[in-house]
Amino acid sequence: MARHRSSAAPLAWLYAALIVYASLYPFTGWRVPGVSTLAFLGLPWPRWWTWFDLVTNLVGYIPFGALVFGALVRGDVRIRPAIVLACVAGTALSLTMEFLQNFLPQRVSSNVDLGTNALGTFMGVALGWWVHVRGGVERWQVARDRWFITRSAGGLALLLLWPVGLLFPLPVPLAQGQVLARVQEALAQWVDGTPIAPWFEGWADAEMERTALSPGGEFAMIALGLLAPCMIAFSVARPGWRRLVLVLGATALGCLTTTLSTALNFNPQHLLAWSTPQALAALAFGALLASLMSVAPSRAAAGLGLMVLTALVTVVAQAPADPYFAQSLQLWEQGRFIRFHGAARWVGWLWPYAAIVYLLARLGAKDEPPKMPV
Repeated sequence: MARHRSSAAPLAWLYAALIVYASLYPFTGWRVPGVSTLAFLGLPWPRWWTWFDLVTNLVGYIPFGALVFGALVRGDVRIRPAIVLACVAGTALSLTMEFLQNFLPQRVSSNVDLGTNALGTFMGVALGWWVHVRGGVERWQVARDRWFITRSAGGLALLLLWPVGLLFPLPVPLAQGQVLARVQEALAQWVDGTPIAPWFEGWADAEMERTALSPGGEFAMIALGLLAPCMIAFSVARPGWRRLVLVLGATALGCLTTTLSTALNFNPQHLLAWSTPQALAALAFGALLASLMSVAPSRAAAGLGLMVLTALVTVVAQAPADPYFAQSLQLWEQGRFIRFHGAARWVGWLWPYAAIVYLLARLGAKDEPPKMPV
């Protein structure tokens, strides 16, 4: 039986990037500290601390430890070296983040954070070891062989990241990829005062020039937003009834994540405010189209997915910002979710473009020998 490339490896790298973002945000005001950069290692227990910070630093590194351990074991590293290397990786990452926080005025280096991060890594490694010795990896391997093709790690990683991007306020439910206006504004500000500034004249005001979407535009965005992950799933999933199950799963996950996002961004009393008759009709239409496309071969699904994603980012680029975005962002910044909110924003902005790159690579990959599903 052909061996899969583990999705734990790309997920571990992505999670490490999330930790870096959360630890160093907002990446501004870098300066040389007036004390030793390692002085925090010898500090006594802080006078002011909260259980929330302790639990967050502990829990935040558990997935990282489990993913690194899983990636090493799936990469044929023996269990004991994998345990040691995963624990060292988590501790080294935390030490690096605490060291760099010395240079940021808005962050405080802490040996308590380092200790809880290291403990969280160890707990994640222990969890990964327990799953491994209980045969969880083998059972997942068997299930994955039945549901997905051999080289499916990248596609599965994208599918796991898809709901993360939905947690950031979107102009329309499931409409990820609204980054073009942000790039235009950033470029206009960056070149302001330079000889090439006239070339970018008006870019900073591009958002104000966008008009509200028509009902048909919103309908198309929601349908395309559901079709996109379904087509990625079809490009790595084996044909048959399992693809229809994936369509149902994507629809349910999209609804649940959008509901959670609405509750977090606004108020739990309005958690279903997004589920207008038009939105539900668009979801049903997208699920129907995905079901019809589920019979396409993997490579054809990748090509269709490229068309869907291109249409999605084109329509989303013309959409105005969410009218409640400023209010939502202010609420996040005043709360404890700002770091996660920022990470979800980047995932929501970049996910469609990463998916396009992945599907282009799938089109250029060699076909896998056919295998009868079990």
